[in-house]
Amino acid sequence: MVPGLTMISMQRFLTVAFLLLAPVASQSAEDPCEQPTPEAMAADVGIDLPRRPWHVANIWWDLEKPVDMFVSLEMDVTIDRDVPETYNLYVSPCGIAKVNGLQFYGGLQSNINGWASKESRKRVHPGRGAIFSRWSSDKKTPIGLEHARTAGEDCLVESAGYEGEFASVRRPYAWKKGTYTWSVTKGESVDHKEGRGTWFTCRVKDHASGETQEIGSLLFEGEEFQFWARHSAFVEVYSTEKIPRSNIPKVNVTFGWPRINGAKAAVKKASAYYPDPAKGVPGSPDCANIRAAGDECVVEVGPIFRRDESKRRHPLELKAE
Repeated sequence: MVPGLTMISMQRFLTVAFLLLAPVASQSAEDPCEQPTPEAMAADVGIDLPRRPWHVANIWWDLEKPVDMFVSLEMDVTIDRDVPETYNLYVSPCGIAKVNGLQFYGGLQSNINGWASKESRKRVHPGRGAIFSRWSSDKKTPIGLEHARTAGEDCLVESAGYEGEFASVRRPYAWKKGTYTWSVTKGESVDHKEGRGTWFTCRVKDHASGETQEIGSLLFEGEEFQFWARHSAFVEVYSTEKIPRSNIPKVNVTFGWPRINGAKAAVKKASAYYPDPAKGVPGSPDCANIRAAGDECVVEVGPIFRRDESKRRHPLELKAE
């Protein structure tokens, strides 16, 4: 017993202590990703934070050669915990991909945003979702919403130039802890301007339920396509009007081996890269490490630290299974 306290006083003391500590415990239980703010963590290690977005981890797969007659790309991704919508986390199993030199990307976001319709320019923020975006050939020529086809009334679209001229489809999708397959599949070809164009459709499959959700489609110039000899994935903390200064969620993300045209890609080598926090955009505070686990790449995101500069790029020794 604490000196000077009667039994009744002790009971009152313990009750008050419980009530004070309960919200803290409850908050931690509700937020499995909780960490100190980036500002606090950066101050602890004595670094300055670059401007968001932060590509905290980047993975590159170098392929043996380009893939002709491209039809589909599939990427499995596993997220080890629920990520609250109070964070802006972008898990991109397709960080950069190119077909016929045309660049696209996509993945899962904890807070998608975009225009509510092709007729509207009102930006809305419906929460978790999936996205699929492509750029114009030179990233300077505007690419209109005629290149975007929605999959439902809840879909969002956008065509803008603040990250290079792009067109995009996004759709609310309540992803959580689990494994998903993000995919892009070639669809029908149509007349387009003075030539032909082909629709590519993005889908996300939930391995737990087996259900597949169509996200939307984008039109690419041409009828036959060659996938380039590389692939990438990344994990990003980004900024939105809704959450301009997101915290960094503690989370582990696992990316599978790229599958092209339904088969494992012929990968020559894989590597990890972490942007230098001292070089501004696209710099990032060091808060993640990437390791190989069989034929998968595991990204572990946690506290900010000082990285050994010799390890800013390193190989990933994958083993095909």
